[in-house]
This record gives sequence, C-alpha cells and structure tokens, in this order.
Amino acid sequence: MLPRTHCGDFTVMHIGQTVRLNGWTQTNRDHGGVVFLDVRDRSGLVQVVVHPDTAEIHKLAHAMRQQDVIEVVGEVIARSEEAVNPKLPTGEIEIKATEIVILNSAETPPFMVEDDCDTSEQIRLEYRYLDLRRPKMQRLMELRHRVTHAARNYLDSQSFLEIETPILNKSTPEGARDYLVPSRVYPGSFFALPQSPQIFKQLLMVAGMDRYYQIARCFRDEDLRADRQPEFTQVDIELSFANQDEVMAVAEGLLRAMFDAGVGIRLPEEFPRITYHEAMDKYGLDRPDVRFDLEHVNITELMKKVEFKVFRDPADKGGLVKVMRVPGGASSLSRKQIDDYTKFVSIYGARGLAWIKVNDKSDLPGGLQSPIVKFLPEEILAEMLEACSAENGDLLFFGAGDTTVVNDALGHLRVKLGQDLGLVAENDHRFVWVVDFPMFAWNADEKRPEALHHPFTAPSAEDLDKLESDPLNICSQAYDLVWNGTEIGGGSIRIHNPETQARVFKVLGISDEEADAKFGFLVNALKYGAPPHGGLAFGLDRVLSLMAGVDSIRDVIAFPKTQKAADPMSDAPSEVADEQWKELGLRKRPTIKES
Repeated sequence: MLPRTHCGDFTVMHIGQTVRLNGWTQTNRDHGGVVFLDVRDRSGLVQVVVHPDTAEIHKLAHAMRQQDVIEVVGEVIARSEEAVNPKLPTGEIEIKATEIVILNSAETPPFMVEDDCDTSEQIRLEYRYLDLRRPKMQRLMELRHRVTHAARNYLDSQSFLEIETPILNKSTPEGARDYLVPSRVYPGSFFALPQSPQIFKQLLMVAGMDRYYQIARCFRDEDLRADRQPEFTQVDIELSFANQDEVMAVAEGLLRAMFDAGVGIRLPEEFPRITYHEAMDKYGLDRPDVRFDLEHVNITELMKKVEFKVFRDPADKGGLVKVMRVPGGASSLSRKQIDDYTKFVSIYGARGLAWIKVNDKSDLPGGLQSPIVKFLPEEILAEMLEACSAENGDLLFFGAGDTTVVNDALGHLRVKLGQDLGLVAENDHRFVWVVDFPMFAWNADEKRPEALHHPFTAPSAEDLDKLESDPLNICSQAYDLVWNGTEIGGGSIRIHNPETQARVFKVLGISDEEADAKFGFLVNALKYGAPPHGGLAFGLDRVLSLMAGVDSIRDVIAFPKTQKAADPMSDAPSEVADEQWKELGLRKRPTIKES
C-alpha cells in the first residue's frame, strides 16, 4: 500500500507521483461533469479532480457529502494556468483520482465546519469535536503544542527536571474554593484537586531536586470570566539557591523561547521593572499597561487646603485624591462621552467623575471649564495644573474617596481611554515586572492581616524585623509579570526557615494547631535543611490566548468549560447513581425548590 501523504504537503515537486491521501471532504463541485472535491486534513487542503471517464468513481464523488471521511489514490498533476490558486499552499497542483473509498459517511453537521461559521459558542462547545476540525482551531492547537514544546526544551536546557505532583491532595485553601473528591476508602474524608503545585514543588526543593518544572493542571472552583476556567494549565517552575533576580532571568528566557516558537516574536533581553507602589501611584492597577503614557498624579496633600468637601474629606480622612491628564481631551471628548465615562467608573465603586477642560491656563479660573472650578481657589488651580503638567486643550479627570476605589476606578478608566483614543499601537508587546508587593493586606471583615499572595512568600530581608510590629507596611519578595496590562504569571522567593514561617502564620492569625493541620508536612520539612528557593508560574492558557489574539481562553483549550463551569458536549457535571453515593458513605440532600 502507498504511504499516506498529508493533504497540505503537496507541491509541484510531487507532480507525476501516484499518492494516497486521507481526509474529510470540505466541498463538492460539479463543473460540466467534472467533479472537484476539496479534501482537508490537519495539514491543509488539496483539490481532487474526478473525470466522467472513471464512471464508478465519478458517481461516488458526485454523491459525496461534506465531512465524509475518504481515502483517495491518484496522480499529482499541475493545474492549468487559469486555475492556479495563489492563496492556497497547494494551489498549483491537484490530484487526479484513480481510486476513492468512503471510509465513513457523515451526517449533515449542525454548522459549517469552516473558519467563518457564525454559530453560537454554545453550539460550538456542544459539538466541540467538529469545532476543533475547523482550520482556525487546529492552528490554535498547533500553537499550544509549539509553545509547550518550546517551554520544555528551554527548561531542559537549563537543567530543570520535569516532575509530576499529585492531583489527589489534601485541602489547603489558597484563596479560591477547592474542588473536593470524596474518598471511598476513608468515608467522610475528601481529597482536593490542586489549585497549584505550590507545596509539593517546595517539598521537591527540600528533597534536593534543585530545579523543577511541570506543565501542571490546576483546579479552582471560582466564579468564571472570559479569562478563567475551573481547570487550567500552568507552566510551573521552582529553583533552589536562587534569588529573585535569578528566578526572573530564567522566567524571561522561558518566555522568550515560548514567544519565538509560538508567534515568531523576539522579546527583549531584559524586561523593565516597576515597584508595586509606583504602579499603583502612576496607573492605579498592579498590572499596568505601559504602552501609553496616561499617568495619575496624587494631589491628596494639595486638596487638604481647599473647602470643597468632595476633595477635602477624603484628603483629611486617609483617602486619596488623584488627577489624570488626557492630552487634547478638551476637544476630542464630548460631554456625552464624559458622562459615559462617569457611568463606567461607577462599575468600580466611584460615586462620580469630576473633570476640568483646560482652555487657557493663563486665565484662571476663566480659562477652565468645569462645574467644580468655582469651588477651587486660583492658587490651588495653578498648583494642580503645574503638578500634572497640564497644557491648553487638555482634559483632567479626578478621583476622590477611598484609596482602593479611586485607584480601581481611575486605573480602569485609564485603560479604557487608551483603547478609545487609539493610544495602543497594534503588535506592540510591552512586558513589565511588578516587584516589592506588600506582604499583607488588611481583611476588614475578619479584622486581621491576610497574605497578599500566599503564606509561604518570604518577606523582604530589610523588613523582617518589622514582621510583628508593622506587618501592613512591609514588602514581600514577590513579583508578577505583566504583558500589555494583563498579568500572565507571578511568583516569589519562599520562606525556607521554619521560625520565619511560624512568625508569618501568627501574623495571619493561624494558630499552631491550625498550621499543623493544614501545612504540618511542609513546616516539618523546613526543619530538615530546606534550601533557599523560589519560583514562578505562567498561566499557559492566558499566554496562548493573548498570543493568538482571541477574546477567550476557551479558544486555546481543546475541551473547555462554559462560563458556568459546565461541558455541554459531555453534559458534565452530571448526577451519579445512588449506589455510588452509598459506596462513598454520603447522603444526597433534597433539592430545595425555589418558590
């Protein structure tokens, strides 16, 4: 039997050869008795021609339907000059069929299996095996393969070991809800699916593995968005005897290899860095998009001098007042657009959006247009304009109130303005490390500090002596990598000293008994010669979706879940038989019907 030749591999070099191909019929066209079949497999598409002088084959080809699975034997011939298709890699040749076998007939698919299908995502996911047959989806799966292959090759070259960590694990919540798996052997006990391999990769460092990596499956039972899935994949690494700079250098090299293999983009040899506080001060978000220059200016101290309560109250009571200058915005943004932006910031808790149009800064206050100008003294207006480097024609937006709300609202407004005003250039890839994160954040509900990242993150060496006395004002050795305003990965140097780990648990309000119950095996391991170590994880699905320019990470996952964490193809999750409940020692609670 002839060896199989893939449909997209044919070139003029094959002319005159007899070949065998397999694939799916994409189209069937009859031109004056000559039947043309477009046959596709993963490699691409080729045209097969069937002439009437081969009566049996011609009849079969004429009756063939879209998506029939076929085998074709024939001769590779050159297309006539007028029939050459320069848009098709195989457009200079065609296959003159001498044999055709239908390997499997297909029913009419629920949507056109082509890139331009306009069916809903729900239907695409219900028939995902057909959706994946589309060329676009196959290109995305090939992209995923190339990127993960490049990640493995790079990490292998850096002496990392690929080691698998457990999927069935102990529940050690890291912020999101665990997916729980009941144990049949231990009735009433549960395994948890891993939210990350965090503890086990630290234990591998204690075990002397030195450099670990894993393309790790992770699970989080949380509310979903376009960039979230209940099960997702991380490129996970951990290094022993490494400081923050060394971990970040490995991560940069890994990302360069992934981008080069995935989309042929050469990333810079070194990524810039910005501190967490600088990011929040200038951009309002800890994942700043640095492709454009709109920046915030803190005018809280200045606003303590005014009587205008909207600004004065937050300035006096520990809040925040900021201004953001939009160059040329006075003429480019209408009052309706400003009102729309006011509605937009309300999504993030802002009660309003004050603004000033700078028409003539030499004429104060007459050269300024805004309902709030009359509440601000001339000298304050002059200082404010100077602080934000305002020029004639600019528009100033203000945020005032709770620090978190102001940063969140103005930070997202900045991103929206960058998009709306065309400040973001296409194919501009900007990476920035955000470093020196706070070690803790204040949990107002529980009235205690909580770990901003996770409780195994090491505090800054300079701040270690303030761990108990001033926990909310110390920095951690944590770092996030941001790409065009999206966090794609993060990590930290870990606590390797058991005494320091115990101190952190106490700051977090975790008792010795609770620490032993949740993390005892890790804490015990630290007592047996744990090396200094640190690591990082990239969200592979998120990186791939950004590389591919798709709106949802579902497009780069072969079999994703919907935003409701369901699989319409397999109908998961589903009920299980009563016998399984009994085997697990569980009882089903009656469903409460809504009135």
